[in-house]
Amino acid sequence: MALPKFTRSAPIGVFDSGLGGLSVLQHIRQTLPNEALIYVADSGFAPYGDKTSAEILERSIAATDFLLNKKIKALVVACNTATAAAITHLRLHYPDLIIVGIEPGLKPASRLSKTKKIGVLATLSTIQSEKYQRLSAQLSAETSVEFIPQACVGLVDQIEKAEANADQTRLLLKKYLNPLLDANVDTLVLGCTHYPFVADLIPELTSAHTPDSEPIKLIDTGKAVASQIQRMLVERDLTTSTSNGDIPRIDAYTNGNPEKLKHACTHWINIPEEKLSVFSFST
Repeated sequence: MALPKFTRSAPIGVFDSGLGGLSVLQHIRQTLPNEALIYVADSGFAPYGDKTSAEILERSIAATDFLLNKKIKALVVACNTATAAAITHLRLHYPDLIIVGIEPGLKPASRLSKTKKIGVLATLSTIQSEKYQRLSAQLSAETSVEFIPQACVGLVDQIEKAEANADQTRLLLKKYLNPLLDANVDTLVLGCTHYPFVADLIPELTSAHTPDSEPIKLIDTGKAVASQIQRMLVERDLTTSTSNGDIPRIDAYTNGNPEKLKHACTHWINIPEEKLSVFSFST
């Protein structure tokens, strides 16, 4: 696809397998409040974590092409699984486009852990990816930190159903946390952009294991992604300024339930309804 000429006023495109990427969108809004944003929730194909690499790549290309047709100036792959499976391909095929992906925060976690044991909550696809395996092995060799991966099957589905606080979600999360706590981890990497939406449950579910010690430290890389996209826009002189402090609108698209996306945008990350437009798409 031929890319349009990038302009300062063009929006930043963000996509995820569903609602999880809103946790990244929130950080981008806070870091770059003058930028117009377009969000794509590929909820009709969620979760990506149980898909093959070829399927994830196909969906990532479809979402990217959809956003390029909206004349974006930068792309954020707000999904750990899609980043692992597709970002190399996307950068090769769209070399002129700013593309920022998201990866589990293994590096910052390795600097924080005192026990040198770090739990990584992620999808099975992310854990099995070559990108994750290579990075975790490299950091373990350099720092003597042990990364203990935990595939959280079903957790994304609960969040996609807007049941982040449901009893079933708590039971799933407790099931996945217990073996990590038994292994004496003191730091948890939220290796999926959906998981920050259940982060508030973690202190409650881990307190019994750490009654006399420091709380479990949580690593969410959404803020780092926002800082990276800001840096790259500044480098290319593509940042936007608005007059009178007017906050740009956000356009959000889904091939799932638009009411669910609207609810997540307005209640989970506090986008004012008057600044939000939600649309269905069939890509």
